[in-house]
Amino acid sequence: MGKNRFLFTSESVTEGHPDKLADQISDGVLDAILAKDPEGRVACEVLTCTGTVFVAGEITTNCYVDIPRLARQIIADIGYTRAAYGLEAETCGIMTAINEQSPDIAQGVSLNASDIGAGDQGLMFGYATDETPELMPIPIQLAHRLARRLAEVRKHHIVPHLRPDGKTQVTVEFENGKPKHAKAIVVAAQHDPDISTEDLRKRIIAYVIEPVIDEYIQKGYLPEGFLTPSTEYFINHTGKFVRGGPFGDTGLTGRKIIVDTYGGAAPHGGGAFSGKDPTKVDRSAAYGARYAAKNVVAAGLAKKCQIQLAYSIGHHQPVSINVETFGTAQGKLTDDDIQGFVKKTFDFSPAGLIRELNLRRPLYRQVAAYGHFGRADLDLPWEATDKADTLRRLGGL
Repeated sequence: MGKNRFLFTSESVTEGHPDKLADQISDGVLDAILAKDPEGRVACEVLTCTGTVFVAGEITTNCYVDIPRLARQIIADIGYTRAAYGLEAETCGIMTAINEQSPDIAQGVSLNASDIGAGDQGLMFGYATDETPELMPIPIQLAHRLARRLAEVRKHHIVPHLRPDGKTQVTVEFENGKPKHAKAIVVAAQHDPDISTEDLRKRIIAYVIEPVIDEYIQKGYLPEGFLTPSTEYFINHTGKFVRGGPFGDTGLTGRKIIVDTYGGAAPHGGGAFSGKDPTKVDRSAAYGARYAAKNVVAAGLAKKCQIQLAYSIGHHQPVSINVETFGTAQGKLTDDDIQGFVKKTFDFSPAGLIRELNLRRPLYRQVAAYGHFGRADLDLPWEATDKADTLRRLGGL
């Protein structure tokens, strides 16, 4: 395909995917601690496999959380409530191994009462594009929406015989920067053994794929005819998907970092989010970079915006800030101009991010599945566009 026509693919997974199960338990522990101790330090990792969940990490707090009980509740909420699934909430084994945060790290993070240093070194990216109303890339938004819909039709018994695990993937053909049609849609839906692959395929097309695509057509972000006779559907392509979840694959916290962010449309610094309190800039700075990039696009300064931040452990300011708009800056604005506006408008210090976005509160488990960004279904502080007017004024628009 030429430069004006290209394919781009993104994937998502359901809340019952073993890695996402681990993410949700990690963030469930974080939320439970922040609800009682907003100053708590949490780095919580989870491993899950057949019949077993292992919770480990470094936690420093003045409160008590019953981690096994919390983990069982999350497992049940997701839908692992039968022994046939290989993980059953009431009877599975829950093991914990918790230590306090290293004092060598703590001395660099706790600088004084009003300031904190970064909890680690690293680089983080934020991204926004005008492809969708959520200012997210269309392939990842479609993949997330399909995954959420797959869970909805399971929980509301619209499609019978579904189990919690599932994956989605969407390949979009773009022409002149606009989505033209769906080249391929992949859905892997865990199911009971007593439904045929063909029956399941028809139901998923009718009750999952077509409603989601129609939703974005009605919003005006996909063209009529986005699904064409040439669109390829790969639904449970091996023929069946009965054994899934932790029964079929070990799950680990932090193994779906591209699903969590932009579906590959932007770089990733490598640091996962779930189970980390906001002193960890892997999480808070990625949220802050998204917040800034989204406001740049919402202000009309550019059609696309990518922001990179970098930190050194114990330092109270980023060591670098970079803004890239991929040639989409409006009017006579340059990337240097927009970078200057961003620096004037946003405080990217760890303390500033926590204060501006009010991050010391329990709001993390809700984003541990179906993406941390572009969540119109949730009220997330880093998704606000309240700085757009300020940026617009600075840009003279």
